[in-house]
Amino acid sequence: MKIAIINYEAGNLFSIQKIIEDLNYQPSIISKRSELKNFDKFILPGVGSFSKAMKNLKKNELIEEMRENVIQKKKMLLGICLGMQILFDEGSEDGDTQGLKFLNGQVKHLQSLGCKLNLPHIGWNNINIKKNHSMLKNILDKSDFYFANNYVVDCSDEIVVATTDYGVPIVSSVAKDYIWGVQFHPEKSSSSGKQLIENFLKS
Repeated sequence: MKIAIINYEAGNLFSIQKIIEDLNYQPSIISKRSELKNFDKFILPGVGSFSKAMKNLKKNELIEEMRENVIQKKKMLLGICLGMQILFDEGSEDGDTQGLKFLNGQVKHLQSLGCKLNLPHIGWNNINIKKNHSMLKNILDKSDFYFANNYVVDCSDEIVVATTDYGVPIVSSVAKDYIWGVQFHPEKSSSSGKQLIENFLKS
């Protein structure tokens, strides 16, 4: 199995690479459109702003190639933090920006959803599992994961796998068919994060 970590100048590439190597897989960090077709599974990490992420994907001509591999060829994709957010229709960070539209929903600032706690939301927080899914195999309800975000996804309950409470309930993981997304950083989340990545690689 060939695993690609997509480099669009907005992610924790090497920490994700290390955890995958610890699981005895050999991932590749790729940034060229022509390279995407050679892989079976994709990980889209992300740190930074929604608008800049989409500009970088467009600049590197990765959007259409990702759409062909994920939507048409149905190859598995895991979006992490900002990488999950840009899978949705639109984000409001730095002005309204269209996302990849792989999933239906919007990305909104926590304050707009009624959160009155200190922002950004940084640190360990537990998840509330809402449905059985292979993403969370061997991960217990209330397990802790590491978060770092001001913005969260607002989407249909139909695709929500887990939520987290931070002043208000927020979506912490989603899944629709072969597309998975997590708001937290599994690569920084100790054994639970490693288990989640292993679940993705084995699905």
